[in-house]
Amino acid sequence: MLLRNTLSGEREVFQPINGRVKMYNCGPTAYDRQHIGNLFPPVVANILRRTLEYWGYKVQEVNNITDFGHISEDEESEDKMTKGLRQEGLPPTLANMRVVAEKFAALFFDDLPSLGVNPKHVEYPRASDYIAEQIALIKTLKQKGYAYTTSDGVYFDVSKFPAYGKLGGINLEGQLSGARVEENKEKHTPNDFVLWKPDAKLGWESPWGLGFPGWHTECVAMIFKLLGRQIDIHMGGMDLVPVHHNNEIAQAESATGKQFVRYWVHNAHITIEGKKISKSLGNTVYLHNLTDKGLSARALRYWFLTGHYRTPMNFTWGAIEGANTALKHLTNLYHESSFSRSDLLNEDFLVKFHAAIADDLDTPKALALVWENIKTLNRATLAETDKILGLGLAEVNPSSKLTVREELPEGIKELLAVREAARAAREFDRADALRKDIETKGFIVKDTAEGPRVSQKE
Repeated sequence: MLLRNTLSGEREVFQPINGRVKMYNCGPTAYDRQHIGNLFPPVVANILRRTLEYWGYKVQEVNNITDFGHISEDEESEDKMTKGLRQEGLPPTLANMRVVAEKFAALFFDDLPSLGVNPKHVEYPRASDYIAEQIALIKTLKQKGYAYTTSDGVYFDVSKFPAYGKLGGINLEGQLSGARVEENKEKHTPNDFVLWKPDAKLGWESPWGLGFPGWHTECVAMIFKLLGRQIDIHMGGMDLVPVHHNNEIAQAESATGKQFVRYWVHNAHITIEGKKISKSLGNTVYLHNLTDKGLSARALRYWFLTGHYRTPMNFTWGAIEGANTALKHLTNLYHESSFSRSDLLNEDFLVKFHAAIADDLDTPKALALVWENIKTLNRATLAETDKILGLGLAEVNPSSKLTVREELPEGIKELLAVREAARAAREFDRADALRKDIETKGFIVKDTAEGPRVSQKE
């Protein structure tokens, strides 16, 4: 299997450090609902995870949730969590940051299953739960001479790490340091980045006073704690390469003296109608906007797969409607009674399909192969491809207009959630009563090993 490694700029044969693949994804800052562009990275990570597991690897995957303030990339230089508190009308406290973060993390987790991503298979640590680890990392960097203190905080001295910028071949001249406001003249070099930022009113206690860890520190500290000091794969958006991921490397490799990550895998970005996704432009699209228009949420995953993960994609409603039509057609073919039910796999086809996936996750080629060979495929072979593509072909009840649970009416989803809680508490009489209540509203519930399946009554 070949993966394009941002560190070398080349496609490299994947070989894990040990038997178990350790994989980390830079996750969301949970200050607002995640738009479709934010949902692309977890789908890419899921494709890679499914592929690795398909070929027999055990995978430990961690995806962080940033739940306290860090440097924003917008013009106002406002912490994203501070912005989230303001939008929610809450005063700035650590407890309120957690409240806001958990609200939007829950919405993020609600979106993932309909995109073929099972949150139960991934660890989602909150950055605020690892403050002690972040402080310990900063202490280590100071003890080893890689960090220094100014009146404005604790900074990493980039000049002490000669390999800085090796990820992506970054030229330090003109590189923004990501300062919160104006440049600190006490910094040794303009590119030195903050490890600890003092705050007189809010934050955690540390040897450097009340304040917050720098954004670039949280990922390293959580990786060290949960995955170890060397990992196989680190994923994230291409925008994270110049600063955030180079800052991670600088901290981790200065602390350990060892290579931090073997394969850096970065995805391109999604635009909408040719423009950057931005609330100020009024072009933000969320997953529920698709289902509100009668489109399948899983169609977004299908659309993601029609492009290579390293190629920028432009979302249009015409494109997503086309993806929805294609997925519906593929699903109908899978369920047609005339479609061969033979258990014999089309090995010749699968060799080509696997070769496409093994070539740096070439999902557009893999999908094209499916359509080119659809007349020669049977259900078993199509199901085999779906173990990697994750389109959920077998999950759909073809007699129902509903394809995924997320497309159910909100009232039905709420009843299902209450019923699942009752079943978990072994309150079976109450669960049966709720099932009957759902049936009176026109839906049939069937319990399976994978969870409840819901279809609309004829």
